[in-house]
Amino acid sequence: MSSPTSLPANTAHQEKQIVIIAGGGTGGHIYPGVAIARAVERLHPEIAVHFVGAKGGLEEKIIPRENFPLHTVPVGKLHASVGLWTQLKTILLLPLAFIAAVRILWRLKPVAVLGVGGFASGPMLFVASLFGYRSLIWEPNAYPGLTNRLLARRVSECLLVFEEAGRHLHARKLTPSGLPVRAAMVPTPRTHGHRPLRILVFGGSQGARFINNLVSAAVKTGGWLEGVELVHQTGPLDFARIKESYAGAPQAFQVLEYLHDMDQRYAWADLVVCRAGASTVAEICACQKAAIFIPLPTAADDHQRKNAEVLARVDAALVFLQNDPKNELTPARFRETLERFRDDRSLIERMEQNVRQFQFPNAAEKIVARLLPTDR
Repeated sequence: MSSPTSLPANTAHQEKQIVIIAGGGTGGHIYPGVAIARAVERLHPEIAVHFVGAKGGLEEKIIPRENFPLHTVPVGKLHASVGLWTQLKTILLLPLAFIAAVRILWRLKPVAVLGVGGFASGPMLFVASLFGYRSLIWEPNAYPGLTNRLLARRVSECLLVFEEAGRHLHARKLTPSGLPVRAAMVPTPRTHGHRPLRILVFGGSQGARFINNLVSAAVKTGGWLEGVELVHQTGPLDFARIKESYAGAPQAFQVLEYLHDMDQRYAWADLVVCRAGASTVAEICACQKAAIFIPLPTAADDHQRKNAEVLARVDAALVFLQNDPKNELTPARFRETLERFRDDRSLIERMEQNVRQFQFPNAAEKIVARLLPTDR
């Protein structure tokens, strides 16, 4: 059943019209949702934003900290990458999730509902569309998730980050919107000159073990270390082990558990090595960075690979697959790739130019304009 997980003390929320943003599960869904909520606050101070998430989801930690009301529904994973037992439990919980969604709508009576992806988005959007509420999908990936593919024809409008997503959505209306990123994520003009190549490696807040092992093994081979500066964020689980493996590497190589200043790290870097979640790809595009994407192979519907390939097709990034027996990504091959970038900076400059076509300035404001049109 639904119950507010966190409600601010300010009762002014109860006196305003309400918009619901539904979704969560990962930072790639939650943080863009928060950016959209902040844009609603700026552009429509007469409207309050409430979030709907899944019980036990990451949103239960993040949304209260952002001082937005959060309501939860009992729902889990349903995509093909989870086990059959998990899918079965999710299906059995769906009636309770729908009932919780009905209760939330009855209590809040929102003027609009926006689904940003994640487990809670499906039940909330389905019920909202069933009862005639203005309902929109925001799809951040090149290949839409199962929930959005099923619901696209029911909602009022689908907002897309990648045009490719529209091929898989049988929607009433498709609108390009972009992906909101933090205001500090902007290009930093500079010349590469003859200074060392600056490489930023990260795998998200929890790190990425495959990337950690790959890069640390490449560092041990030496050879290309001269003329390179490197920052490697490992996440908490691998930090001590990877830091030890860097023993003897140049002082220009840093191993960090977490990065709290991503905007400054992007500004520093010439080349980024990372996963290809929607938020990461959006930040790469916003900062106009050359990137080597190593998509997470277990991501739902293989969406990370599909995100990365959109950029790779126009020579705006390189993509290496983690599990590709025909084209194995070994430490030696990875080192050789970095050597090419080090020795030919025009490769980086070309990627920086090509990635510009994927910039989406003022994405949050554009999404709010569609969510709350002036003629509503």
